[in-house]
Amino acid sequence: MASNAWGGASGPRAGFWARVGAGIIDAIIVGIVPGIIYAATKNQSLESLLSLVIGISYTTYLEGGPTGQSLGKRVLGIRVIDASTGGPIGFGRGAIRYVVAIVSAIPCALGYLWMLWDREKQTWHDKASTSVVVPVSQYPVQ
Repeated sequence: MASNAWGGASGPRAGFWARVGAGIIDAIIVGIVPGIIYAATKNQSLESLLSLVIGISYTTYLEGGPTGQSLGKRVLGIRVIDASTGGPIGFGRGAIRYVVAIVSAIPCALGYLWMLWDREKQTWHDKASTSVVVPVSQYPVQ
């Protein structure tokens, strides 16, 4: 194991493609209800609002919770942890991750691609929430 109980993250980080895969799974999950609502109503404003509410709730609760895992992250065997303690990031920082993830996508996904050359393999939303994404095999859920 790369860290002791809440002793910080000093070992391996989740790879780019595992994070992309988890993001795709999560986008599908989060998009189901708004997609159904849009198909039934053709109301794009309602669909956008639902997407935002469901997305922030989903991310805040799951990534900010004790496991640090959305369903996509669970399937791909990765999780979000506090960069300095190795523990959960909490709901406030989970919400920050979600909001900054939206910002990360705006300039041609530069905030997401940032991890490819960052020493700690952090995206902009990782940096904003002082978190890292790590493999569960090295950082098991407590």
